[in-house]
Amino acid sequence: MNLSNQKKLAAKVAKVGVNRISLDVTRIDDLKEAITKADIRSLIKTGAIRITQTKRPAGHRAIARHLQRKKGRQRGHGQRKGTDTARTPRKEQWVRRIRLLRDVLRSYRDGNKMEMKTFADLKQKAKGGFFRSKNHMLFYIKSNNLLKEGVENE
Repeated sequence: MNLSNQKKLAAKVAKVGVNRISLDVTRIDDLKEAITKADIRSLIKTGAIRITQTKRPAGHRAIARHLQRKKGRQRGHGQRKGTDTARTPRKEQWVRRIRLLRDVLRSYRDGNKMEMKTFADLKQKAKGGFFRSKNHMLFYIKSNNLLKEGVENE
């Protein structure tokens, strides 16, 4: 019994590949008579024609690995592809650092812990790339006594 036309029609109606169509052999008489798309739709509805799920690789290993990576595992030298600056570009590093430095300076200014002139000077230094990090800036402020009298450096 050749039901290839019905299979092709079902594939077209269901918008799937022909290999995903499976026909119920117990209802072969109904399948033979189905020659229109409407007939095929009704047979799909009644279950004489079934659309099988696609088989694909299980994702449980990928999910497990993702969870480990979230914890910081599997990020060593052997796993890395690309240079340090490819993984986090210099511009991104700069943006993070300058935002942090400006936030700290702003909090000192708003908390009335330093003079406006000092604030402006330190902001220009930060903009010019003088400070390597937040700790470097705090060390510079402390060692040069740039905070107002009676104010402790955090």
